[in-house]
Amino acid sequence: MRIGSNPEKENKLIQLENYHRVIVPVYIPHFEGYFEHSFDVFKLCLESLLKTVHKKTRISIYNNNCHPLVKKYIDDQFEDSIYIDQVFHSKENLGKINAILSVSKGNLEPLITITDADVLFQQGWQYAIEEVFINFPEAGMVSPVPSSKVVTNNTASTWFYGFFKGKLEFQKVLNPEAMHLFDLSLGNNKRMYDQIHLENYLVLKNKNNSGEAVVGCGHFVATLKRDVLDLGSKHPTLIKIDGGVEEDYIDIPNDGLGYLRLATKENFAYHIGNKTEPWMLDLVSSLIPESSNGIAINKISDIKIGYFYRKIGKLLLRIMSNKKTRYLFFKKFGLKNPSNY
Repeated sequence: MRIGSNPEKENKLIQLENYHRVIVPVYIPHFEGYFEHSFDVFKLCLESLLKTVHKKTRISIYNNNCHPLVKKYIDDQFEDSIYIDQVFHSKENLGKINAILSVSKGNLEPLITITDADVLFQQGWQYAIEEVFINFPEAGMVSPVPSSKVVTNNTASTWFYGFFKGKLEFQKVLNPEAMHLFDLSLGNNKRMYDQIHLENYLVLKNKNNSGEAVVGCGHFVATLKRDVLDLGSKHPTLIKIDGGVEEDYIDIPNDGLGYLRLATKENFAYHIGNKTEPWMLDLVSSLIPESSNGIAINKISDIKIGYFYRKIGKLLLRIMSNKKTRYLFFKKFGLKNPSNY
């Protein structure tokens, strides 16, 4: 039985007050072994995020069956912070991508940042990313962490743009120490970056030279136009993490839509790993709460590289896979020792 009329029927249109959403999936099942210090890492991550987001941002946290103490902490933060407006609790670990897709589907913000729960955000990261989107309307994926080793990873649209609409050139890495710290945080026996990668990265300039960004980016923290997640969410994944799942659901859809894959030239975030260090505590303590209202979202246009031009970009990537032609192109773009890159 229904009595009366639902008043929301007279106010049925949704008014979007914010334009940037951050999604943080977190999985800390216990505090032993690999996860011994993960709770402290997550606390630092969230504190740095809350201090550095502008007022037009809202945060969603997806609890992938974490320990009860972590769940309580998340709930407490939800009650205390105006920026955290959504918390999702799952009694089963559904994995990073399924968490991201389930949250993004229910939100309307045109920009969505996805981040692991072990990332430290620096002052100004949002402004730097949003500036890249303004300067490159074709951008669909922008990270606040530059990388010099992903220039050919699902970047066909980016390469077409660089050859025919903009300009490509190698430049000195602005913060090689940050790049080295990222390498260390991975805990791999073999380092990802050689010395030449710590010294040079490939930079894309737009036609009028008003904007610059590094070609390619990783996805432990990146901001996406929501179209990318919409395209990548046609079906869930049965893989929790790794196995190319992030490539299938983020990288390939971004390039397939005709979007550029870029990063800021300066480093604006750090990957912590699973253990805190004194410098991380100092960095978070030095952060000043952000007070800006962000940008006027209408400054960000949405342009896509067409299907035919993406084919040309794929051809360029194929040419780049040959060591000899790669050497010649990288030499042309200003790299002194291309054979070592």
